[in-house]
Amino acid sequence: MSHPAISRYPVPELKDIPEDIRARIEAVQEKSGFVPNVFLALAHRPAEFRAFFAYHDALMEKESGLTKAEREMIVVATSNANHCQYCVVAHGAILRIRAKNPLIADQVAVNYRKADITPKQRAMLDFAMKVCLNSGEIGDADFETLRGHGFTDEDIWDIGGVAAFFGLSNRMANMTNMRPNDEFYLLGRMPKK
Repeated sequence: MSHPAISRYPVPELKDIPEDIRARIEAVQEKSGFVPNVFLALAHRPAEFRAFFAYHDALMEKESGLTKAEREMIVVATSNANHCQYCVVAHGAILRIRAKNPLIADQVAVNYRKADITPKQRAMLDFAMKVCLNSGEIGDADFETLRGHGFTDEDIWDIGGVAAFFGLSNRMANMTNMRPNDEFYLLGRMPKK
């Protein structure tokens, strides 16, 4: 069975992609063993690719009061709320790996309120979902709740930033009909031998 296209838009050949973007894609391929389709799909617009991944890295790769696994929980929960198959599948794989837990991503995607997470993480995801779905209703009480769980105001910015950024990502993935790589489905599901 042949797979459908990874995007509604033309996907450039690696040889035709600007050097800086090609170098990033090749580095990801070397680390993971495949090229996640998001890199190829977004390479259709090089200037936007650079801006997207600069913002992505500023949120997801920096030192933060949130662990990398917690940031991935935010992506998985909010991406499910936005019906983004690509991001739930791709970031679910990353979450399983970063949390070293084969169960967590499916739990968080389907219903984080029933997931095996801490009360602090549940409060984090409650706020992320509010940013995702009802940001106009955020008030001081939301900040007080998070502070009560030990989050700093900078942590709260990180929660909101990740939820908001992936709202953009989810909408672009849905609009372009971005297809998750088959490799993502199996990553992090079986313990390493």
